[in-house]
Amino acid sequence: MNNSSIQLIALATALGLAACTPTRVDPQAALPAVTDWHNGPETVTRRAELASWWRGFRDPVLDELIAGTIAANQDLRIAKSRVREAQQGITVAESALYPTVELSANGGRERSINRIFAAPGPQGIELIAPAGNAFSGGLAARWEIDLFGGRHLEAEAATAQVAGAREGERAVLVGLLAQVATNYLELRGVQARIQVWQDQIANEAERLRAVRALRQAGLARDFDVQRQETQLRATEAGLPTLAAAADTLMHRLGVLSGQPPTTLNARLAAPASLTASAPQLPKVLPAALLDQRPDLRLAKTQVDAAAASLGAARADLYPKLVLSVSGGYGTVAAGGFPALAEGVYALGSGLSAPIFNAGRIRAQIAAADARLDQAAANYERTFLTALEDVENAYVQHRAMTARRDRLLQAEASAERSRREADALFRQGATDLLGVIDAQRSTLQISDQRIGAETARAVAMVSLYRAFGGGWSETPGPLEVADVR
Repeated sequence: MNNSSIQLIALATALGLAACTPTRVDPQAALPAVTDWHNGPETVTRRAELASWWRGFRDPVLDELIAGTIAANQDLRIAKSRVREAQQGITVAESALYPTVELSANGGRERSINRIFAAPGPQGIELIAPAGNAFSGGLAARWEIDLFGGRHLEAEAATAQVAGAREGERAVLVGLLAQVATNYLELRGVQARIQVWQDQIANEAERLRAVRALRQAGLARDFDVQRQETQLRATEAGLPTLAAAADTLMHRLGVLSGQPPTTLNARLAAPASLTASAPQLPKVLPAALLDQRPDLRLAKTQVDAAAASLGAARADLYPKLVLSVSGGYGTVAAGGFPALAEGVYALGSGLSAPIFNAGRIRAQIAAADARLDQAAANYERTFLTALEDVENAYVQHRAMTARRDRLLQAEASAERSRREADALFRQGATDLLGVIDAQRSTLQISDQRIGAETARAVAMVSLYRAFGGGWSETPGPLEVADVR
């Protein structure tokens, strides 16, 4: 081979390598510049607080539920198995970078029969060789040299898919923690409402007894007794719906912890305070979401995988060089004759290049390029959705805080009105209708106040979920904080 040929091959190789340089995409470059939140606090939350945000509620039962969910939830098991599955994809992709070696062996018994028709006689002469044993074995190796980086890029794409599976596992974890906390807080809210309704029923039952006593004394009418009894029965009718809601939430918490629905009913039946404590209102700067939210990190790995796959598709445009080597050994032994042995080997190389494939390779490249565009657009959409999640949670928390504060004032005023109406009725200064209206107003406002407190606490959970809280880089196989 002359120097000009060598130079031509070197130039072609260099051009091919340049053509197959991996496509590098920075999806963050297209993101809008958002520096802060419109409705957030001033202080930025530390990552350690984000990792175990539920501890801020200072509720041992919630801590226990979180620990049980992490230990036994089936969705987390599925996510972990997806990571293991993706890890095997790296092995499969990287195996193409190395030679393949195959071993073969055969054995049998042979006999040859030859007929000589040129000999005297109509049938000729048969020459029958003695039966013999034949054995052969061989070793063959084949190696496709990754001249243009296509196989390396496939391995890079597989590595990105493993990273994506890990981020998917974290995303499942973040969502589960928020779901457990939300259902638990809603359960405590429903139980608080049940307590308010039970207290109201007790008050109305006592008032019914008082009205009956007044009727017997001639100070009240039958109509007053019937009206108070109607109010009592209507209030009692609200309890079954609340009890069913509480049972439903307990069932959901049981399943989330990987157990049958009613397993936790006895543990959760006793009411607990909804507002004993609450974590600090969190804040993570918008730019930090890119590193904290698992769904954004997952979207980034999908961009990386799509870019590597595009480079691998382009590599199919260029020649492939294959090196091969094979060798074998065989023996034949017949009758009492000495065994005949033979050994062979072969070395070879081959170069193939696509000439005509009806546009298949170009179509595969175009499809890979489209998938890269999709991944980049998904990354941008995920970021915008993350911004929306945070702003919505801040707005909801602020609104529910204001609503709760005003309902607390209204509740105190309604309670004073109820007591005054009751006292006036006992003095005969007003009729029963005013008392019933005051009762109804007090119950409605108390019920709404508990609903606002529940929604405020749930909005806090939504904020921590929007910030990707619930995991960290360092501890444990699931990268979660110590939940004990």
